[in-house]
Amino acid sequence: MKKIYFASDFHLGVPDEQSSRAREARIVNWLESIKTDAREIYLMGDIFDFWFEYKRVIPKGFIRLQGKLAEIADAGITIHFFTGNHDMWMFDYFEKELGVTIHRHPITKTFDGKQFYLAHGDGLGPGDTSYKILKRIFASKLCQWLFARLHPNFGIWIAEKWSKNSRIASGKKEQFLGEENEWLAIYAKEILANQPIDYFIFGHRHLPLDIALTEESRYINLGEWIHFNSYAVWDGKVLELKYFKEDHAF
Repeated sequence: MKKIYFASDFHLGVPDEQSSRAREARIVNWLESIKTDAREIYLMGDIFDFWFEYKRVIPKGFIRLQGKLAEIADAGITIHFFTGNHDMWMFDYFEKELGVTIHRHPITKTFDGKQFYLAHGDGLGPGDTSYKILKRIFASKLCQWLFARLHPNFGIWIAEKWSKNSRIASGKKEQFLGEENEWLAIYAKEILANQPIDYFIFGHRHLPLDIALTEESRYINLGEWIHFNSYAVWDGKVLELKYFKEDHAF
């Protein structure tokens, strides 16, 4: 049976061009290794540390990843892309040029009789009020229109300066807070109170996690690709958190 793959938080573009290019090559190798048995691929947000599509301009670079995604999509494998807090200004370029389906909000899917709840994870759960307000501003059509008025050289320069201060650019590993304090686990339990979900899959947390919420339900966080190279795979019966090893590269 063909498999479904989930990965998140590549954060291409930081902390510097050299390490980002090496990470991009690693991700392309991973995609090459899974394309023969994948039925769908879900990229769960923050693939880029910054992304903004002007009407006729996109950020320079990342062409190897884009080429591999186009190749996989052209082969008939469905690719889904969730916008994260770092690449929420993705519009229609990936859909039109690469054949990738874009998701901006959480979705539920049924795979082989199991219910999956899928989201990047930013802005969900309790707390983080200041970010939730900021996200509403950044997601507004007015904010996007105003930023698009900036020349790309200037606009992308501002964004890159902002990215240098992000938590992933600092190189620090996240720490497990305990199940009772993990806000996405709390959010998942709130959803469970109203609908049955077998698997919650999120990114954003930057820490690979596999937490049993009930006897029937699990929360998986996909981690990130600076420290962990982590991803999840559903084979039709089992959902497993895995780690890509460089010696598997093609």
